[in-house]
Parts: sequence; C-alpha cells; structure tokens
Amino acid sequence: MESTNATHRATRREWIGLAVLALPCVLYSMDLNVLNLAVPHLTQDLQPSASQLLWIIDIYGFLLAGFLMTMGTLGDRIGRRRLLMIGAAFFGATSVVAAFSNSAEMLIFARGLLGISAATLAPSTLSLIRNMFLDDKQRTLAIGIWVGSFSAGGAIGPLIGGVMLEYFWWGSVFLLAVPIMLLLLVLAPVLLPEFKDPNAGRLDLVSAALATSGVLAVIYGIKHVAERGVSFSAFLAIAIGVALAVVFVRRQGKLRDPMIDLKLFHDRVIGAALSINIVALFIAFSAFLFVAQYFQLVLGMGPLEAGLWTAPSGVIFVVGSALAPMLLHRLGAANVIGAGLVITAVGFAFMSQTGLREDLWILMTGFLLLCFGLAPLGTATTDLVMSAAPPERAGAASGISETSFEFGGALGIAVLGSVMAASYRLLITRAGLELPADIIDMAQDTIGGAVAAAERLAPNEGQLLLSAAKNAFIRSFALTSSIGAILSVLAAALAFKLLRGRAPPGELSPAVRDGA
Repeated sequence: MESTNATHRATRREWIGLAVLALPCVLYSMDLNVLNLAVPHLTQDLQPSASQLLWIIDIYGFLLAGFLMTMGTLGDRIGRRRLLMIGAAFFGATSVVAAFSNSAEMLIFARGLLGISAATLAPSTLSLIRNMFLDDKQRTLAIGIWVGSFSAGGAIGPLIGGVMLEYFWWGSVFLLAVPIMLLLLVLAPVLLPEFKDPNAGRLDLVSAALATSGVLAVIYGIKHVAERGVSFSAFLAIAIGVALAVVFVRRQGKLRDPMIDLKLFHDRVIGAALSINIVALFIAFSAFLFVAQYFQLVLGMGPLEAGLWTAPSGVIFVVGSALAPMLLHRLGAANVIGAGLVITAVGFAFMSQTGLREDLWILMTGFLLLCFGLAPLGTATTDLVMSAAPPERAGAASGISETSFEFGGALGIAVLGSVMAASYRLLITRAGLELPADIIDMAQDTIGGAVAAAERLAPNEGQLLLSAAKNAFIRSFALTSSIGAILSVLAAALAFKLLRGRAPPGELSPAVRDGA
C-alpha cells in the first residue's frame, strides 16, 4: 500500500537539489579525514600539548553539537535555505582563519568557529531533504544518498589531503572548503526551495549555553586527568559540568517549546536509535584518528601513502550507505543495525592485536571490518528518527539526529583520546628512559612529540626513544580498540532488544516500518 500518491513524488529538480545539499556533507567528511592525516604535521609545527591536540580535533564537534538544535530552530524561523547559505559563507571564511593559524590556541579558536558555522549547515541539509522528498521510499533513498555523501568525502578526502600534505603545509587542507562553499552559494538560490515553519519555536540560547558549557566542562576535567593526573581543579570542572547538565535537563522538562523534546526519548525505538548513533560514532571517530596516526607515526608512512591505505574505508562507507535502504527493507532495522555492530566488534578485536609492520594486515582487516559494520548504521538510525517527524518540525528533528552524530563523535575523541593519552603517558614514564627532562616531557605528551624529540638526540638515543614511544602507542591503541569492541557488543544487544516489535508513532518509511 502506497503511503503517498504520485503528486507527492520528487521531480528531477529535487534530485538535482539533493546533489547541491550533498556538497557540504562531502566537505564535512573530507575535512575530518584530512585533519586526521594532518595531525603529525601540525603537531610538529605548532607543538601542542596532548590536551591541546585533543581540543584541536574535537572542539569542532562539541560546538557543532551544542548549537545544532538552536540552528535547527533558527532555520525553521528564517528559512532553511537562507541559513544554509549564511553557514556556507561563515564556514568558508573561518576555514581561511584555521589555515593560517600560527599557534595551538589560535587553531583551537578557529576550529571552534568552524563548529558553530557547521551547525548552520547540518540541520539545514537534512530538514530540506525531509521537505523536498515527501514520498516515504524516495525519502529513504534520499537519506541514504545524503549519508553516502559523507562516505564519499571519506573516500576522496584522504587522497586529496594526502597529495596536499605531500606538497603544501598542513593549513592548506582547510582551504579545501573555500571553493566548495562558493559553489554552494552560487547553486543554492537556483536549485533549492525555501522552507519556513510559521509556528517555529523561539531561539533558546540559554539552553544551548547550558548544554555546551556542561559538556565542555566535563571534557576539560577528563582531559586534565589524562594529562596531569587527578586534581581538585579537574574534579571541580567535572562537577560543574554535571551540575550544568542537570540544570539543562530540568529546563527542557519545563519549557513549552524545549530545545530537545525529552519525550522523544520515552519511545523505545527513537531513544534506542539515538543512543546507538552516539555509541557508534563514539567508537568510530576515535578509531579513525588513531589509525591515521598509526600509519604515519608508527609505520613511518608519508601522508599520501597513509591516505591511500585509508581510502578503502571511504569506499566501503559509500557502498554500505547505498545498500542500506535495500538491507533495511529485506532484513529490518534491528537486524541491520545489530549485525553491523557485531561485525564492528570483530573489527575492533582484530585491531586490538595490531603490532608493527608485520601485522599491518591485521590492522587493515580489522579497520575494514569496522567500516563495513558501521556503513549502514547512519542511514538506518537517521531514517528511524526523521520519518517520525512532521514536516514543520523537520529542523528540530534533524537537529536531534545530527546532534547524536556530532556529540557521539566528539565525545569519543575526547574520552577515548584521553584514555589513549593517559595510557601512553604512563607507559612512556614506566619505560625508564635515561634522557634529558625536556626530552622526556616532549615524548610524554604525544607520539608526535616523541618523534620530534628523537630528532634532537644522537641516533642511538633517538632510536631508543622512538622504540619506546611506538611500543607505548601500540599498547594504548590495543586498549582503546578493546574498549571499542566491548561497546560495540553492548550496542548490538541494545539494537536487537529495543528495535524489534512496535514501530515508533508517526509516519515511518516502509523500509523501517516493515522490518523493524
């Protein structure tokens, strides 16, 4: 039985418009992958501490997640196409600032601005898709293409970034955004319709500030513990963050038009889909970062060679995203998501056994299995959430879905990155190297710092330091991979248990409704 008639089916204009909406999605994924490849280079140039390096990587995701809901509401009020164009111009400008940063602090600031500007792009693209594709089956396919555009960026990003890093300075990777954003500004007014919600809620900047400040305070405390050990200031930061989070949750329960409708989480399917999204991105983003560092800093690959080794993961995500609608229709959301997470756990188990170059095949087998398992999850969970949302609330719904992506990814880099940093620092300390104090301090911060410190030493001493640093990194990598395997199994159990049976209320696509 068709849920919509032929007059609601998208035309050629909508499908061409979808290609325009894919541009910022491709850019986002390219930017993330390229940054992972650029980490060794910017570490050598800016010499950030372990904590600063983590902030450079994930301040973007935290501010993006913190402002997504507010920007979703703003798009409902001023127009989603208009917000998309404002965000494109802001993102292009802040990319230039990031490219020419001359200190770790400046790059952290620029990455924060990029996160805020990206928050205007993400909900606009997904909510426009919800309004442009009213037919259930077409919308599921459109969402699959939307998710696949992220994967396409992941496939070509390492190749383009590897070439640029091979011949230019690390800041050049940020300049990739400028021509893409200019193209979007030219095409959007011609090919994209404008949508507004006449009943859009008010902008809740207080809630946005509470959510973002609470998360950043907790993460600051965690990173402080990883870098300097347990202290009163770290405990105080975590306590303040938790208190702000409690105030945020209570505020949402009292508002007539909350930033996040907590009632959505009462439905087992929607709540499970969002929770699984967070866990999946939590383990995935950190794995991509560590693998890129492993290739360059442990195995000594150049950026282009590392990009070539990373590129197959993007191809797998493209194929997985494209096949997701068919898999959902035939197997159901519970089976697709649950089985995918089991495969992801197997991939992490392989990666936990990784050693030096002779074990590269173990790393690649595990990494590709991980990508294969995660590939259809984005389409499946996004379709579950977006299909339940009425058109006039598409901005808010896309904000919730995107928040789970960005928050999960940023949280994974912060927490697992801190675990990795703490383990690495402890193992370097226990190595008992008899080297100058300033050299030991550099080596304890990051493996990139150890590589830079080794260049200051005599060949024999430098080789001893590099050997200890690589061993510490590999063992820490194995620890975080083991944590990823455990979390994948727990998320799979959640999917099998909560995504079977009754579908959530609202208009769900046939792919999910028939199989979930």
